[in-house]
Amino acid sequence: MTIVEERIKNLHPLEIQTLRTFQHHPTQFASEIISYAALSEDQVRMALEWLQKKELLTYIGETRAQFVTLTEASQSLKEHKLLEIRMLERLAAADGLTVHELADQLGEDRKETNIAAANLKTAEIVEIQSGGRITRIAQADISELTIRQQLIEKIAVAGICKQSDFNEREWSVIEGNFRKRGKSKGLFRVVEKVDKQLTLTDEGRSVLTLILEKGLSGQEISQLTPHMLKDGSWKTASFRAYNIEAAFPRIVVGKKNPYRTFLDFVKRKMIALGFEEMRGPLVESEFWNMDALYMPQFHPARAIHDAYYLKQPTHCRTIQEPNYSYVAETHANGGDTGSKGWRYAFDKERTKRLVLRSQGTALSVRQLANAPKIPGKYFAIARCFRYDSIDSTHAPDFFQVEGIVLGEEINFRHLLGLLKLFALEIAQTREMRFAPDYYPFTEPSVEIQMKHQDLGWVELGGAGIFRPEVTHPHGIDVPVIAWGLGLDRMAMVALDIQDIRELFSVDLEVVRTKRVKATI
Repeated sequence: MTIVEERIKNLHPLEIQTLRTFQHHPTQFASEIISYAALSEDQVRMALEWLQKKELLTYIGETRAQFVTLTEASQSLKEHKLLEIRMLERLAAADGLTVHELADQLGEDRKETNIAAANLKTAEIVEIQSGGRITRIAQADISELTIRQQLIEKIAVAGICKQSDFNEREWSVIEGNFRKRGKSKGLFRVVEKVDKQLTLTDEGRSVLTLILEKGLSGQEISQLTPHMLKDGSWKTASFRAYNIEAAFPRIVVGKKNPYRTFLDFVKRKMIALGFEEMRGPLVESEFWNMDALYMPQFHPARAIHDAYYLKQPTHCRTIQEPNYSYVAETHANGGDTGSKGWRYAFDKERTKRLVLRSQGTALSVRQLANAPKIPGKYFAIARCFRYDSIDSTHAPDFFQVEGIVLGEEINFRHLLGLLKLFALEIAQTREMRFAPDYYPFTEPSVEIQMKHQDLGWVELGGAGIFRPEVTHPHGIDVPVIAWGLGLDRMAMVALDIQDIRELFSVDLEVVRTKRVKATI
């Protein structure tokens, strides 16, 4: 098979029909192609773009010209004559009819018939006598009406015509009826368009020659139907060559959101490391969200600008005992922890206020209060909520991977080792570092940072060893290391995205095409 034959094999029927219009005129305007090929403007536009990309046609220039089409109001006149002409035909048979009689005989709206009668009177074609009877004026000039009807029929056949397709008198009639009665009721619509001029390339001439030799029309059948098999018409039909290399329709299959895949990956990793999963409510009391973590009730982070408080109900009914009493005592005077506490009167009503969980650590302290295993390892993937300005690394709701490890021999070095493991294995960052930090419920405390490939260093989260004021009220006497890391930011590195909002994109194309790293 020659190169030219191969090119023809890959041509679309619209391309073949478009190329055939160049057999007598190797250089043509797009408007001429529309007329010669009897194709729509959109079909020709697509075909010309395809042929130019295949270098069978080349663009050589353009002109701006005025084009005429029928309006919605004149579309029906392709089959019916103008109302004014039909009225005159009725009057020729029975002169002296009223407007209402004409409307009834023609089956037209009386209002429209009144307008048509007024137009005929203005053009001095009819007279309206007393009693509303209409009579035709002898020898009246109706040439403009005739030309108007002929123009409608001509444009209806072509679909669209250039200004050069009309003589001076015809163009004068078009201008006189262009939006004459408003955009919707005008007979003709005149628009200015860019008309591109294209010519065949050398390869395009060779392809066209072979198309003509093979007698290809672009009308070849591309599908064998049951009806054709039944009536036997397939025997004489001309079929389009089957191209097994043609692009096939895109198959869209079901797929998890990439971030959902990442969250599942994190869960599998933690379970593989021997951790047990913790679960808890999204709505927490201030007791579990803050007080049980030894966060003083006067701490600025508890203000309304950092946490979301519920309108209804505003408070929970009870708090679990004896944990409630031990925590209240620890805040007031330190209890049996060896601390002096915060030295203020613990507000027993405020601790019952309900908030949206602002930190995953609330799940960790709940686990401490419910007889955890010692030694033991626990984790949670917790949805948290805080009032925050939205930008590329902040959102008002986010996921944390929360965890604690309890044991006699647990120390700060174990914590640093785990944090490094999470950064490298889960976030899959290449660089990470530690920085000293402060939290009311851990001592010592550390912040972990990772290097994002585009955003630079970003905070990943905080960690530390729970203070005795957190563990002792719940009967835990062994060291407990704890951490809360931002899963959204970890996913930004693992999924190679630059904006945290992309994790929750509603763009299905992003979900379908986003590639997740093979290690996930």
